[in-house]
Amino acid sequence: MSSTRFQRILLKVGGESLIGDRDYGIDPQAALNVAERIKSIHEKGVQVAVVIGGGNIFRGISASKNGIDRATADYMGMLATVMNALALQDALEKSNVETRVQSALVMPSVAESFVRRRAIRHMEKGRVIILAAGTGSPYVTTDTGASLHALELQCDVLMKATKVDGIFDKDPVKFPDARRFKTLTFADAINMPGVEVMDTAALAMSKENNMPLMVFELFKGNNLQEAVEGGDVGTYVSNDVETAFA
Repeated sequence: MSSTRFQRILLKVGGESLIGDRDYGIDPQAALNVAERIKSIHEKGVQVAVVIGGGNIFRGISASKNGIDRATADYMGMLATVMNALALQDALEKSNVETRVQSALVMPSVAESFVRRRAIRHMEKGRVIILAAGTGSPYVTTDTGASLHALELQCDVLMKATKVDGIFDKDPVKFPDARRFKTLTFADAINMPGVEVMDTAALAMSKENNMPLMVFELFKGNNLQEAVEGGDVGTYVSNDVETAFA
């Protein structure tokens, strides 16, 4: 059993983390960089489930705005997440981390079908599981799928790795004076203008079921390792905290 703050986590990673120096697609070195960060907490005994997006290959919402039927576009986006899951599995196994990919869409040639009890058993046996194809249903984002899976798998926390180090009161890329929240209530995360965390459905599901959320920058130092150890990293969102700036 891990001695860290969190013993079982669900890590939500954007597909953009696999782009590296490319304009789109998958850079094998970028996948290895993600894998090494996951390995650093896996070696501490933390049980890890990963949900990875597909935005580096295909975005269903964007495609639907350009004329593709929304349900069809969403299924195409699910397939992009499967491709990313296989790439990350390859990188993890090259890093000597035993891994299983489970898909919400049935495709036995490349992945196990998602079975909740089997996924939990994989983690108990020390395997990292990568959950692909969202929930298997259109009109549902990977953020909402991550929230759902975190609850199904009885995780201690849902961790969302982003491009910025936490949640800010306004876009830190556009506004240099943006302030980072150290802690944030779910109510404020949902209702505060200018605060962008996850889609409302994902936040509401986490709020209603008391699933805490951590938002942090994946590639900054040892952020992931510090996050599972309870360090002051990113922003912690919960029903049991007060909204406060870092």
